[in-house]
Amino acid sequence: MAENTIITRTFQSVQELPEQTWNALLSAQTQDTPFMRHEYLAAMEQSGSATPQTGWICRVITLWHGEELLAACPVYVKTHSYGEYVFDWSWARAYEQHGLPYYPKGTLAVPFTPVPGTRLLVKAPQWRLPLVQAVQHWAQQAELSSLHLLFGDAQDLAACEQAGWMLRSTVQFHWRNVAPTPAAESWRDFDDFLASLNQEKRKKIRQERRKVREAGVRFKTLRGAQITSADWAFFYRCYERTYLEHGNPPYLTPEFFNAMQEHMTENWVLFIAERDGLPIASSLIAVSDDYSLISDEKSPGMQTNKSVAAIKERVAYGRYWGALERVDCLHFEACYYQPIEWCIANGIARFEGGAQGEHKMARALLPIVTPSAHWIAHPAFADAIGRFLERESEGMAGYVQELQAHSPLRQSEPHEKGRIAAAFES
Repeated sequence: MAENTIITRTFQSVQELPEQTWNALLSAQTQDTPFMRHEYLAAMEQSGSATPQTGWICRVITLWHGEELLAACPVYVKTHSYGEYVFDWSWARAYEQHGLPYYPKGTLAVPFTPVPGTRLLVKAPQWRLPLVQAVQHWAQQAELSSLHLLFGDAQDLAACEQAGWMLRSTVQFHWRNVAPTPAAESWRDFDDFLASLNQEKRKKIRQERRKVREAGVRFKTLRGAQITSADWAFFYRCYERTYLEHGNPPYLTPEFFNAMQEHMTENWVLFIAERDGLPIASSLIAVSDDYSLISDEKSPGMQTNKSVAAIKERVAYGRYWGALERVDCLHFEACYYQPIEWCIANGIARFEGGAQGEHKMARALLPIVTPSAHWIAHPAFADAIGRFLERESEGMAGYVQELQAHSPLRQSEPHEKGRIAAAFES
């Protein structure tokens, strides 16, 4: 083998790669999340949640120089578009109307997890574009209709665009733990945060919280090892019931959450609502790794974890919720107010509220543009979808402007509108 030869290798599971090697590569990225950890992706497979039987066929595309792993990313061959949160059902229908198969397609994403973050794990920046090209070459050989990198970071998207992929934007709603002052200090407490909102929104939130208290509901908050097996089992009852009430089975199995308890316990915070001493509802959020606890050890040629950590924020991610009893405004308390209060108390920089839901703006979760990248194999369809995305982008710009006009913030509205507009333009 020539000294500079780069080899592409394809694996059928993330479990075929060493956990330590994968996670070291992930921790070197500037926007890593717990959801790209080896343990999380392996749990998706081992629990039966994301498997060929559920329409998620995993392939891991990697670049190697000898025995040195340079780059890697998981690609899921999909037979449907469920669990992605970037909707392409109309594209699939257009293919069907023309007698062409849209499935299977390839998705570079975390199953059932619409959280922005790194999808292309690279030892150095120069390997992103070759990794994208390797994935595209593999997709062409596999005769996939398309590739879709969902909720990627800026570096991922730049590499995809350089390779000729098309970009698409959606909107999520995130809360930031920063007061609108020149010093940009974190909120002191929940009341300090409320003071930044206009009178209508401030009054509404206080009314909603009061309704929950007057219904006799109290919350307890558990982090990591404090969450017992009984607590996890109760949470799953709530989570499952929410899906079943909407006529669908839950995406994730009990075994998945068992794996989270066993392998990633410190990445989870559970809020349990109780009335008369009995649990009636729960919400579960994830938190990013505490980089201050990560050692400075590194692989040759890779940035130190400490140097990367210096530019990372602590982030919380709203994930799942469910209730066994109906209480007015309980959903808002469990999914927004309790997590925001916890984030303020624990110095978390950002709380991501997840996909969709304009109602989140009334709770001071502000719109953030979350791009994705798409490669379409069929030239005519690529051209048609490109024109569609141009029109959609114009509509998205108008949508963001409309959202800006309804900012819940009081003192910082002009500053915040500018920040949102800048985020959309980027």
